[in-house]
Amino acid sequence: MRKSGVLLALMTTTVLTSGCYYYPVPAPCPMIAQASVVSVTVPHSYVPKVGTLRLKACQDGVCKEDNVELRPGSVSVDQGCGPDGVCSATASPDGTLIGMLFLDSLTEAPMALTATGTSPDGSALPVRTLDFRPRGAYPYGEQCAKFVTASVILDAAGLRQTTG
Repeated sequence: MRKSGVLLALMTTTVLTSGCYYYPVPAPCPMIAQASVVSVTVPHSYVPKVGTLRLKACQDGVCKEDNVELRPGSVSVDQGCGPDGVCSATASPDGTLIGMLFLDSLTEAPMALTATGTSPDGSALPVRTLDFRPRGAYPYGEQCAKFVTASVILDAAGLRQTTG
């Protein structure tokens, strides 16, 4: 009986400790909520032509239209890493304007987008339209939530979906 008790204890310990090696724990997902928005970038070459901007987005039979507040855009500039291994970056204005139209929901279904507005002198900008499909991606791995983005560029040629 004593040998079988020791054998049972040894087998149980082996099974319990070996379980740690066969079942890796997936990486945790960040607790980040995604805003349902259509983002628009106005490149620096077209900024002098835009005074105000209004977007209308229609998806799945629901439309949302509003004026878009345009803010200066920026790029990240690498500040390098210190001897302690801490790295940093800073934002630097790049001459673009960025705006967002907030939606109640955003899916990967086709979307129709219309941009209207005025130039700084008050004259109407050309009406621009784009039919596109927002993109879904798993930036933190497939074990985490899918992020859906709808990003466009407005310039003299019209509206186009951003790449990447």
